[in-house]
Amino acid sequence: MLIRESRTEPVIEGACTVTSGSWYSYYDGKSVTDPDSLDVGYMVPLAESWASGASHWSSARRRAYADDVDAEGSLVAVTVKSNRSKADQDPAQWLPPLADARCTYAADWTATKLRWALSADPAEIAVLQDLAEGCGRQEVEYMEAPTGVENA
Repeated sequence: MLIRESRTEPVIEGACTVTSGSWYSYYDGKSVTDPDSLDVGYMVPLAESWASGASHWSSARRRAYADDVDAEGSLVAVTVKSNRSKADQDPAQWLPPLADARCTYAADWTATKLRWALSADPAEIAVLQDLAEGCGRQEVEYMEAPTGVENA
């Protein structure tokens, strides 16, 4: 993720240790060059996915979800501070501190939930609908999760 999301050619030491690059943390609008100041976070955190249906998945499907680098937005490099403030919360409990990021966040959250056929609770849906009303033509694009990774 750090290699893919770097806005400049990242410096890589050894097999795959990223030592520098240039990243934009869209949750809080911060630009950083030190990879240690970033977390690669799940758009829909593992605990939230578990409560939304992943508890019924096979271990292979859970592993595929945890390693989902094929869907842009499923995993995101953001500042440690913003990712840790989000923790395992859904949009009813946490939104990016940067207001301009909220439409992208809502679209990526929704796309991840749809991709993996995860449920959403009423409070989560209400916040996402409220956000969508102010997002103009923000589109939610997703592909279904990989086939061959069974639910049970």
